[in-house]
Amino acid sequence: MQIPESDWKLLRKIYPLALERFCERVLAEVSSTASDKGKSFHERYLKIFTLMQNRGRELGNAFDNARRSIALFQLGEIYRNGLITEDELSRFTPETQRMVRGEWKI
Repeated sequence: MQIPESDWKLLRKIYPLALERFCERVLAEVSSTASDKGKSFHERYLKIFTLMQNRGRELGNAFDNARRSIALFQLGEIYRNGLITEDELSRFTPETQRMVRGEWKI
């Protein structure tokens, strides 16, 4: 299923804001991990390395190669990661909102 044109245009406007939220969250995680004095520098490094690998995959799923044919999947990833507010989601068509929330019926 492809996202309606109006929702695609809206999503393209929301992408940059959601991406900033994602990056802010990741950098906060990195900062917290880096400053954890209860762990050695090596332990912190390894944790940050793993964190960045995991977050890199999440970033790719939600934001890489944005195109209309995968927009519903990416919007779902953005929603599941808490990168879009309910107010922002409410601006999409009801069908798109149901798909993103997993409320659609076959």
